[in-house]
Amino acid sequence: MTHLSKLQTEALELLKKLISTQSFSGEEEGTAALLEQWFNDHEIPFQRHLNNVWAVNKNFEDTKPTLLLNSHHDTVKPNLAYTKDPFNAEISEGKLFGLGSNDAGGCLVSLLATFTYFYKAEGLSHNLIFAGTAEEEINGKDGIACLLPLLPKVDVAIVGEPTLMDLAIAEKGLVVFDVLVKGTPSHAAHPNDDNAIYKSAKALQWFEACKFEKVSEALGEVKLTVTQIKAGSQHNVVPAQVELVVDVRVNDQYSNAEIAAILAEQAPVDEIKPRSLRLNSSSIPLEHPLIEAGISLGMKTYGSPTLSDQAMLSCPSLKLGPGDSTRSHSADEFIFVKEIEEGIEKYIKLLEKALV
Repeated sequence: MTHLSKLQTEALELLKKLISTQSFSGEEEGTAALLEQWFNDHEIPFQRHLNNVWAVNKNFEDTKPTLLLNSHHDTVKPNLAYTKDPFNAEISEGKLFGLGSNDAGGCLVSLLATFTYFYKAEGLSHNLIFAGTAEEEINGKDGIACLLPLLPKVDVAIVGEPTLMDLAIAEKGLVVFDVLVKGTPSHAAHPNDDNAIYKSAKALQWFEACKFEKVSEALGEVKLTVTQIKAGSQHNVVPAQVELVVDVRVNDQYSNAEIAAILAEQAPVDEIKPRSLRLNSSSIPLEHPLIEAGISLGMKTYGSPTLSDQAMLSCPSLKLGPGDSTRSHSADEFIFVKEIEEGIEKYIKLLEKALV
């Protein structure tokens, strides 16, 4: 068995163990221990902070730029539509079923195998860091956000998420806004020209028609969606206010702060407040060696509408991994065994072209 095929086999076995170990966001102690065991088995020194486990390549040099290989080992909770045991790592017809198999266990073990493949390599143009992180699914403070200050300076990153091994060269950011439309409360039997619900209808029409001028080549338009509405307590009382929640997916032509400023100035509402501005869009230049190497290997480029730990990074970053994003958070989640094997091979070929 070659070194590569051995790593592919070991990665699959690790993924089975990860699936069988509950790791809901904030409860990743068991899967963090499995990552520690991998490093112990391969005699690779590592560090752990909370449920985040990381290591650097053997020939790390402070004078070189650093490439971060990152994916997460937390999962969402299984939905009620599952017909299979979400914690039973079952292989059937070439598919490995189980919670977290596709999002993002396949990416995690593939990047870990790739890091292990290059761990002792000499003459790399970049240092390598592997980080298996927690709380990605909830954008938690105890995931990559708390780990980044502890790592050596990161110059570029590959974030492992299911992309069918295509190159997600940009990713939309996210801002969630809490909105208030205020009126005059009254008894429903009396005249009221300041009904908050009627006023909210005008606000909803404005949000529906809202367009942002700058369009991204990779990510398209900023997408604004009203996703929640709440008002009233009983049939005969006109409420004092209507509460709205607005979800905004931000392209790489705007910062989240710019979007917040535009809406604060223009939206016909009484209050509009962002919950957080930290989940900004991410991108990497087409001329970056990683992207040029990927394109030369036949990988396609695209812009991703979904959010990942890229949003926490301040350096150029690429989202790339085995599996299909449409399977994420679905019932009877799965990844093809072949996708993991090919994912490891393609990660290795990409780094060999870009960094060796």
